[in-house]
Amino acid sequence: MKVLLVVDVQNDFLPGGALAVSHGNEVIEHISSIRKSYDLLLATQDWHPKDHISFADNHPDGEIGLFIDTENGKQILWPRHCVQGMRGAEISKKFKFNFDHIFIKGINSDVDSYSGFFDNQRLFRTELEAFLKDNNIKSLDVCGLATDYCVKYTVLDALRLGFKVNIITGACRGVNLKPDDALEALVEMESRGAVLV
Repeated sequence: MKVLLVVDVQNDFLPGGALAVSHGNEVIEHISSIRKSYDLLLATQDWHPKDHISFADNHPDGEIGLFIDTENGKQILWPRHCVQGMRGAEISKKFKFNFDHIFIKGINSDVDSYSGFFDNQRLFRTELEAFLKDNNIKSLDVCGLATDYCVKYTVLDALRLGFKVNIITGACRGVNLKPDDALEALVEMESRGAVLV
């Protein structure tokens, strides 16, 4: 079974969104053009409560891009984004097809969650691993937003869990807080066993 996992292509990560990824909208056309070659279309969805620890405005003197110490380790502060039930959290309606299953993440107020499998401290796991194993899926193609955060950590966790992973690089875009972050993320994922396609 050929499986595509699309990571976090949500309104807040697209142009005009609260945490827009540069050229993030370009992945939609690419994903749409390849979707018919897959048997199963899966997606992850950031789904934060309003009091999420990663939101800069939830901290006194919180500043976007600042790292703070929390009970669960270092946390970078982001703009408020992908709040549960809000338009910004919706998967883009520019996809003219439905995903077979969507896995939500980032629902714990106290810890961030880049990976589609676990939160950043591995205290909580989503249903993604169980779903893949229940359906005897051993390999998946991954793409989406953003290369240097949620795509990267989803891929690294998939590899740790024993899945074979191909990264559809043309359907990924990075945040690039530093100019080469996305490129370095691809190099790291490839060095851990992912195949760049």
